[in-house]
Amino acid sequence: MGTQDKTPNANNSMQRVKVYRLNEEGKWDDQGTGHVTVDPLERSEDLGLFVIDEEDSETLLLHRISSQDIYRKQEDTIISWRDPEFSTELALSFQEMTGCSYIWDHICSVQRNIQFSSLSNETYHNVNNELRELPPVELSTLPLILKIVVESGIAGQLRVNELILHYQDFFPKLVDLFKICEDLENIDGLHMIFKLVRGIILLNSPQIFEKIFGDELIMDIIGCLEFDPDVPHVHHRSFLKEHVVFKEAMPIKDPLVLSKIHQTYRIGYLKDVILPRALDEATIASLNSIIHSNNATVVSLLKDDSTFIQELFARLKCPTTSADSKKTLVHFLHEFCTLSKSLQMVQQLRLFRDLVSEGIFDIIADVLQSDDKKLVLTGTDILILFLNQDPSILRSYVTRQEGVLFGLLVKNMLTDFGDDMHCQFLEILRSLLDSYTSASQRESIVEIFYEKHLGQLIDAITSSCQPNDAAQTSSKFVSSGGGNGNQRGVRPEILLSICDLLCFCVLHHPYRIKCDFLLNNVIDKVLYLTRRREKYLVVAAVRFVRTLISRSDEHLMDHIVKNNLFKPIVDAFVANGDRYNLLNSAVLELFEFIRKENLKILLRYIVDSFWDQLVKLENLSSIQALKVKYEQSLESTGMRSTASLLDQRKRIDERALEREEEDYFNEDSDEENSASAASTNRVQSQPVLANGSALNYPSLRASGLVDYEDDEDDEDYRPPPKKLSDISDEDEGLAEFRLKRKSVSKEEPEPKRLLQSPKGPKPREGVFAALCSTLSQAVLPSKKTTGAGTDSPQLDARKTTIEPAYNVKGSMRSSDDNGNADMESHSKDEEASPRSFSDSLHDYPENGQRGDDCSLLPPKSSPEMAVNGS
Repeated sequence: MGTQDKTPNANNSMQRVKVYRLNEEGKWDDQGTGHVTVDPLERSEDLGLFVIDEEDSETLLLHRISSQDIYRKQEDTIISWRDPEFSTELALSFQEMTGCSYIWDHICSVQRNIQFSSLSNETYHNVNNELRELPPVELSTLPLILKIVVESGIAGQLRVNELILHYQDFFPKLVDLFKICEDLENIDGLHMIFKLVRGIILLNSPQIFEKIFGDELIMDIIGCLEFDPDVPHVHHRSFLKEHVVFKEAMPIKDPLVLSKIHQTYRIGYLKDVILPRALDEATIASLNSIIHSNNATVVSLLKDDSTFIQELFARLKCPTTSADSKKTLVHFLHEFCTLSKSLQMVQQLRLFRDLVSEGIFDIIADVLQSDDKKLVLTGTDILILFLNQDPSILRSYVTRQEGVLFGLLVKNMLTDFGDDMHCQFLEILRSLLDSYTSASQRESIVEIFYEKHLGQLIDAITSSCQPNDAAQTSSKFVSSGGGNGNQRGVRPEILLSICDLLCFCVLHHPYRIKCDFLLNNVIDKVLYLTRRREKYLVVAAVRFVRTLISRSDEHLMDHIVKNNLFKPIVDAFVANGDRYNLLNSAVLELFEFIRKENLKILLRYIVDSFWDQLVKLENLSSIQALKVKYEQSLESTGMRSTASLLDQRKRIDERALEREEEDYFNEDSDEENSASAASTNRVQSQPVLANGSALNYPSLRASGLVDYEDDEDDEDYRPPPKKLSDISDEDEGLAEFRLKRKSVSKEEPEPKRLLQSPKGPKPREGVFAALCSTLSQAVLPSKKTTGAGTDSPQLDARKTTIEPAYNVKGSMRSSDDNGNADMESHSKDEEASPRSFSDSLHDYPENGQRGDDCSLLPPKSSPEMAVNGS
């Protein structure tokens, strides 16, 4: 290998490689180590790979980069190829992965540049220079012309298009050659002509299409395409001339319209019948564009001809027009409206409004009353076209005509036309009843439907379901497991469409279903479908109820519960058993919705009424969850009722406390009067019992009325225990008062009520009670109790009631001591008397003695005694 002037960069380790060559034994020989670069070759613009030895700077490898796909990259560090010049396998092993990637990207870039330059410079240059004109169209030159047309590249196809269009006599001469070959039965020539015409069509040139699809050449071109070598001979021309008949419902006088109509049909025939497998997507799109343009031209020319449109509708409205002619005119009108979709939106809307002004809806109303099912289907298709374009046009007509057309739609929906025509009527009715329309049109159409036609739909359901027998008349419903029943009149598919329409009404007219559905028992009658043997009709009834419940209307739910409307659904569900089908899923989904939305009315109704039936399917998780939700609702209801009672009692107590506080502040609390006057007034104000005793409510406040801070010296003083006298006949009044006091305590214990009141009883009442107690101990002798065993239950009852009131304050001991000291010096300060009274109560548990109520009430004495004693 010769020496090159190129010197590598020794520091560039990215491009350091080892050169290997595959020997005859299939082993790789190491040719040395060096650095690789991509540089132009000497005396050439081509690029090549140079590997320079790192030691002596000699060239280890020189390779011209080829545009052929001969290079391979292995393991991120090896590039190998087979050199076509030396027929040897070479490989470069790089030291670094980045160096290998760099050289590989360089090689790919050089290959792309070589291919692009060869396409732009060589091919296009050669085509423009060498292909200056096409050979003459002769039998001997057909192979050359075919090769030019078929084998030319992208740039060559453009040149061929230019030459064919420039050569004015190309297609006429080709047609003449075809006729000669057909007369001579030259099959090889006919096959070549077929391939040539097919190749010209695949050039996808709009200018060429305009020529070959003209009236002069179209039939001959179709004749050339009859001789496909891969398909048996098919006589397309004879079919188009003899079997295809052009019917004119209305005489068309414009020759351009006739030409476009014929051309459109023939292009469609060529695309769909003759060359369906040979055409590519681009060519098919071009042919469809031609058809679309022709349709727009035809419709535009016809709609602009006012005399043509007027004559068309005059014939349709004329009563003397025969049925066949009218049928043909209706089909023509349908095709005319269908082709109008090729127009722009503004022109299409203008055309439809012109047709409405001519009376197209009146014609369709007559068509819908025809006995010809195909004619009715054609009229329905025209209505759908109008709805897709502008629904307000049809709604306005229905409103003006007071629902005549609407009634025909409902009637035809219930009529068995075969196939699925009822679905088309259903779609039209849905579009008319859609709530997303103008308010005036919507209200009028909805009023027409509910007032005049809802009953027809419901009657269709009731007449198609099995009637109840005598035993089932009272319950109104039967199980869905019955027989076929009296299923006259309406197909099951139509009943399904009716259910779909009713569900649509529930969603879009919630304000109407409350009155119309409930007053007319629509729900009851729709559930008649659960008697049908078709399970999808039972599911439709369940779906209708599910749609109603989704409104969460309490009136509807009350109606369902009141009329027991879930019975047929539950019966059908239980009769279905554990079969996993659409009915099972629909009912379970209904229960799940009721549970998740917590519809308590229906939840309690279902469990309370049908749990004996549903318990058979308790293994289903939805049924279990329904029962759990039911129990939770019962518990929450009980807690709320208890809480409401407690709240009510709390409010009553709070009102009582408020009244006491108001009385306390409203009363005159003048306590500076004399003791005699105070005692006299207090005795007169006490309520008198039947035995003449005054009922006294002492104060149980532990802290007393006045706090004495100087009584600490008297803490060690303990008064002697009091002696209780026996109950004598003279104390009969006191015993009677004790019984009445017990009855009062049962009704409302006074200490408990006083404990709840933070204010306590009135201060002057407490002063008077303490005064009476002091006088009873100081003046009157105590009587010893003789009937302790008899009176002890009464005392225990009072003790258990009063003691908790005393335990509220923790300073009862000091109050007891202060109270005893005050009993000796009560004349000095009367305000300490409540402490004396509390001390008298506390002596019982402290001294271990039990007695009667003498400590609570003073003995029988008159106000005069109290005054004299003081």
